[in-house]
Amino acid sequence: MDSTMLQLIIPLIVLHFTLVIIALIDLKRIEETKGPKWIWALIIILGNLAGPIIYFIFGRRI
Repeated sequence: MDSTMLQLIIPLIVLHFTLVIIALIDLKRIEETKGPKWIWALIIILGNLAGPIIYFIFGRRI
């Protein structure tokens, strides 16, 4: 892999893990979600970069 490609991939990996960690912490702290928390945890973990974003848009009750 060439260094230019790594310079593009590393920030995406860091962004992904940061979003996953923040979403899981939020899921743990929040009282109510739209649906079971275990399903949201699977979506966050297995949904790649879109999983945490989907959780923040559709999963939280305001």
